[in-house]
Amino acid sequence: MSEVILERKFDQPTTPQEVLDGLEVSGACFDIHRVNWNVSYLDLDGLRMVCHFTAPDMESTRIALRQLGQDTSRLWNAGQHDAPGADAAEIAAANVIVERSFADAVELQAVQDIEDAGIRCLEMRNVRFLRTFFSADRRRMLCLYAGPDAESVRQAQREAGVPFDDAWAFDRCGPENLVQASG
Repeated sequence: MSEVILERKFDQPTTPQEVLDGLEVSGACFDIHRVNWNVSYLDLDGLRMVCHFTAPDMESTRIALRQLGQDTSRLWNAGQHDAPGADAAEIAAANVIVERSFADAVELQAVQDIEDAGIRCLEMRNVRFLRTFFSADRRRMLCLYAGPDAESVRQAQREAGVPFDDAWAFDRCGPENLVQASG
């Protein structure tokens, strides 16, 4: 199975409930193509979102999303890398995404080495790295952190000297929310 990431932008703010409503509608289409929706991270302003799927391959995800009328221009295969010792509950408590893009392909370890060297900067700001989604072409990274707020994570990244494009806080929309909403 492949880890697949979809990055979306919206013209109008989207709410967590609208995300969940859309996912309930897409269930049958996902089932046909064996696409499993794992979680979505919705920016607090509701204008961007990252969705994480597991599927036989990226094309299965692309087909299912296109049949639902979704834009798949920012769909990519990813490797998933968790922080050592991070458990599912800690990862579910992440509240900030850090976006990284690279002009040339990079090695995951090279970025990790920079962050490891600046770990004190993260600790001083009460920021903890939890998970990375690293693109198959090695030019895109989305990292999940737990921290007091997005600005604390940004400051920790700057102080540690880790390159990043943006950092933003999110609402987590996961399958557990569907169960709660219907029950």
